[in-house]
Amino acid sequence: MKSFLAFLVAMGIIVALGDAYCFGKHYKPGKADKGCMLNGKLYPLGHIERTEDCYRCDCSRTEMRCCSIFSTPVAYDKENCEVIFNEETCDYDVVQKDDPSKECSRVARVG
Repeated sequence: MKSFLAFLVAMGIIVALGDAYCFGKHYKPGKADKGCMLNGKLYPLGHIERTEDCYRCDCSRTEMRCCSIFSTPVAYDKENCEVIFNEETCDYDVVQKDDPSKECSRVARVG
């Protein structure tokens, strides 16, 4: 019973930390008939798997709802490591300051 309770607590923490950053944008009637605008780019109606800004979105004539597909590093060795956004993978790399070709270990992420 104790291990089951520990499992439930752990899953609750993972779900809380795993929430992606999401936002929505409502449109007036007739405003989004050709698609949805996000950061100056027009996206088609329907599901958008990945925007240029690394979001997954759903676009309709009345609203656009998007969630990030990247996770943000929150706990890492800030003295020896730095965070660099990788546009190709839509995620942050945490690398050693003195040798950016090496990743830092023990990184906690949110999102």
